[in-house]
Amino acid sequence: MSLAPLVVAHRGASGMRPEHTLVAYEQALREGADGVECDVRLTRDGRVVCVHDRRIDRTSSGSGIVSTLTYEAMAGHDYGTVDDPAEVLLFSDLLDLVLQWKAKPARIFVETKHPVRYGGLIENAVLAELHRFGIGRPPSASMSRAVVMSFAPTAVWRVRRAAPMLPTVLLGNASRYIGGGAATTVGATAIGPSIRTLRDRPALVDRAAAAGRATYCWTVNTAEDAHLCQDLGVRWIATDHPGQVLAWLDESPVPRRG
Repeated sequence: MSLAPLVVAHRGASGMRPEHTLVAYEQALREGADGVECDVRLTRDGRVVCVHDRRIDRTSSGSGIVSTLTYEAMAGHDYGTVDDPAEVLLFSDLLDLVLQWKAKPARIFVETKHPVRYGGLIENAVLAELHRFGIGRPPSASMSRAVVMSFAPTAVWRVRRAAPMLPTVLLGNASRYIGGGAATTVGATAIGPSIRTLRDRPALVDRAAAAGRATYCWTVNTAEDAHLCQDLGVRWIATDHPGQVLAWLDESPVPRRG
C-alpha cells in the first residue's frame, strides 16, 4: 500500500493569500503543511527575494525586472492586497519563520529560477543562506530541512556538487529530464513533473523509484489529482490549498508519511 503524499504549500497557501507573503506561509503552516515552496531570485544588490516572475508587475503595486532593482526599491511596493498588504519577502525571513515554527517541523522547497542575469550566483546565494541558518550540511538527505529545485539541470548539478547531502529536484516535463537521462546526469534525488504530465504518464513514478528517485508533483489542487498522486506513490505534492488537500488525503485509510 502506498503512503499518502507529503503536502507542500506552493508559494504558501497561495490559493487563499497573496503568494510569497508571510501571511500565506503562516496560514500554510497553521493548516499543517509538511513543507512550503518558494521561488527565489537575486536583486541588483545581491539580496535573495521570494518572487516567481522575472518582473514584479503581476504580484506588486510596482513594475520592473527583479535583477535590475535593488532590494530597497522593491521594498517600496506592496506585494499583498487591500486586505493583506505585504512587503517583498526575503528568503532569510521565510527561513526564519519556518525554522522557528514549533507546532510541526516543515521542509523548505526552494526553486531557483533560470535563465537569469546572474546565472549560477543564485544557487551560491541560496546555499550561503542555508549554511547561515545551519541547514546547509544535513547529516543525510532524509534529515534535511531544505530541498533545492530547478528546471535547469545545471542549477541542480551546482547544488549537488557543493552540498551533496541536500535533496534536489529536477523540475520539468520534457522526457529527457524526467525520463531519467538528465536527472541521472546531474544527480537529482527526485524528479518534478506537473500533474498534467503525471496524468498522461503515470508510470514515471515507478520508473523514478526504480532509479532511486522520489517524485515531486506540481500543482495539485483537486481531490481527484491528490488521490491519483497517492495511488501512484508520489512522495511530495505541491498545492495552492494545503489545508484542503490534507483534508482530502485524511479521508483516505492510507497512512500518512512520517
